[in-house]
Amino acid sequence: MAFVFDPPPQPAARIAGGGLFPVRRIFCIGRNYADHVREMGGDPKAQPPVFFTKPADAIAANGTVIPYAQATDDLHYEGELVVALKDGGKNIAPGKTDDLIFGYAAGCDLTRRDHQRCAKDAGAPWDTAKGFDQSAPLGDIIRAEEAGDLSAAQLKTAVNGETRQSAPLSQMIWSVGDIIAALSEQFELKAGDLIFTGTPEGVGPLRRGDEVAIEIGPCGLHFRIGE
Repeated sequence: MAFVFDPPPQPAARIAGGGLFPVRRIFCIGRNYADHVREMGGDPKAQPPVFFTKPADAIAANGTVIPYAQATDDLHYEGELVVALKDGGKNIAPGKTDDLIFGYAAGCDLTRRDHQRCAKDAGAPWDTAKGFDQSAPLGDIIRAEEAGDLSAAQLKTAVNGETRQSAPLSQMIWSVGDIIAALSEQFELKAGDLIFTGTPEGVGPLRRGDEVAIEIGPCGLHFRIGE
């Protein structure tokens, strides 16, 4: 049976060295660095992982000029390590997750902070705060075998050349394996899934014209906020 109109293009992320990674779903974890949890007024050990999603077509490529998000005056950056999966499953043990990983990238979880505050106050979902257009800038994906061991890597976010975030990935409350395992208890993970693994302290607002650069080991991302 034919579609009634042409379907949109498959969302995809660039792979370093060539090729495209077809994006199926984007999962994100909140509150995964203790200092950031405290920064947002929470207790890092009080709750299990908090997950939310973004639409696959929220991806914005490295080097993109991203329009300032509509319906907000409080757009924030959150630099994060992103994991790209080549396989999945349900109820995966933490020690069995490495073979599922295709690669890694630097990403930014753009957030309409005013929407998020309202949602928290009302006990409502974070959809409008997190899932808006081009809210998931993503650097080129580095294959896992080329990225190497990132456990000791430093995540750095700079805005207009000024460092705003700097923290080792070892400060994550839940490791990459823990995150994949916990997600697989709630969703069947599959090839093409991306997982944003959380942000450290130092998040803050962006203004029109700001240049954002995120570095995590060999992974990098650069984008500019437009009008």
